[in-house]
Amino acid sequence: GAWRQRLALSAAAVTAKQAGRVEDENALRDAVLLTRPGDFLSVGPAGLLLLAWRRLAARPAEELLTKRNLAAVLEEFGYAPDDEGVSALTDDLRQLAASGGTVVMMTGAMAIAERHGFGRAIGAWLADALLAQRLGWAQAVPLLGAEAALGASARPRRSAAGALATGIETDPERAKSLLAAQARAALRAIDLFAELERRADRLLAVAPKLRAKAADTVVDKLLSDDAIVASEKIAGMSDRGLRRLFDRLVELGAVRELSGRSTFRIYGL
Repeated sequence: GAWRQRLALSAAAVTAKQAGRVEDENALRDAVLLTRPGDFLSVGPAGLLLLAWRRLAARPAEELLTKRNLAAVLEEFGYAPDDEGVSALTDDLRQLAASGGTVVMMTGAMAIAERHGFGRAIGAWLADALLAQRLGWAQAVPLLGAEAALGASARPRRSAAGALATGIETDPERAKSLLAAQARAALRAIDLFAELERRADRLLAVAPKLRAKAADTVVDKLLSDDAIVASEKIAGMSDRGLRRLFDRLVELGAVRELSGRSTFRIYGL
């Protein structure tokens, strides 16, 4: 979980930069984690981008391309499509998922996003969701969103007889570019996984030494999410007790303080 959410953070940072925003990973993390739970409108436009990518990383893969979920994702990305538009997008994706091989599916996701008037970040989100469903993964892994060199999406054009029902043909050069981006993203994700695995092993090794109440819950949260605020409400643990636990974990080299601040601190692998 921490791995997928850290990838979601990277994807959101690249998406924000492509949109001309100035928020980096730390600012995006602050926007979401330092907002009251449930007050999702207060995270701001950049924070909503992070919520969109976190949605990809956390929701079951089979739910990602439902009409309801797509409507929420598009809103988080800053679009306001009507019900008819969401239905048309859902239908196109359903046809694409049932069509040809993986290459056609990936390039088709980018082309469908463009045809519906959405940016390449939406195409990357859809491609990652479709890939997870095609490979039978329980949850998607945010990959293409963090690929800054993704380039222009494959442009839709009229298909010849026998082509996809969605009316999309794959430009070979654009397909090569997209697959190269996918390979780069996969390599970065593997490197990140190896790094986080070492940190997770360290956390699990010191966990038996923790005597604080609800310490197991804190460990589980650190393994399943990008980061935790020091003021997180955890049953059976006071704010002071949680801060002392984090201090102990930092002392043991099991977690890091990620904000660099003396207040409103944030901890993670």
